[in-house]
Amino acid sequence: MQLHLKCILIASLYVASCNNSNTSSNNASETPVTEANVETSNGSAFRKEGTLAFVAKSGADTLRKIDIQLAQTDEQRADGLMYRKSMSDDQGMLFIFPDMDERSFWMKNTYISLDIIYIDDKFEIVSIQKYATPLSEEGLPSFKKAKYVLEVNGGFSDKYHIAFGDKIVYQKL
Repeated sequence: MQLHLKCILIASLYVASCNNSNTSSNNASETPVTEANVETSNGSAFRKEGTLAFVAKSGADTLRKIDIQLAQTDEQRADGLMYRKSMSDDQGMLFIFPDMDERSFWMKNTYISLDIIYIDDKFEIVSIQKYATPLSEEGLPSFKKAKYVLEVNGGFSDKYHIAFGDKIVYQKL
C-alpha cells in the first residue's frame, strides 16, 4: 500500500512539473529577473557601459579595474547616484563633462558614502574628496580644473591606494 501511494505522489509531482514547464514556455515574452533588470527607487540600476583602470603615477602598475556607468548628459549628471542604496566595490559612475572647469559635487539624496575623484583632460587625478557624507548638501570642490569625475564607494581610494597624480584609462562598451 505504501509503495502505491509513493507512485501516485511521484506521478502527480511529475505531472505538476510538466504543467509548470508548459506554462513557462508559453510565456516566452517574460524576461528573467537579473541584477541588470532590478530597479532602484529612482527607476535606475547600475548599467555597465564601460570599464576603467587606475594606473599608478609611475605608469607601471594597474592598481584596480572597475565597471563604470557613464553620466554624459546634463540629466544623467544631475541624477548621478542619487537614491541608490548600494554599489559594489567593482563599480563606479564616470561623469564626462564637455570642458575643463572647477567642479563641485554634493551628496543630496545620495544614501551611500562616496569617494569623489576629480580627473583632468589628461586623465590624471587632480583631487579626491574621500568618504563624502551621505545626504549632505555641502559642496565638495575639485580645487583644480577637471573634465571627468568618478564616484566610487567611500574608502575605495584608501583601500586600493588611489592617489593624486595617478591616471585612469577607460573604455566605453
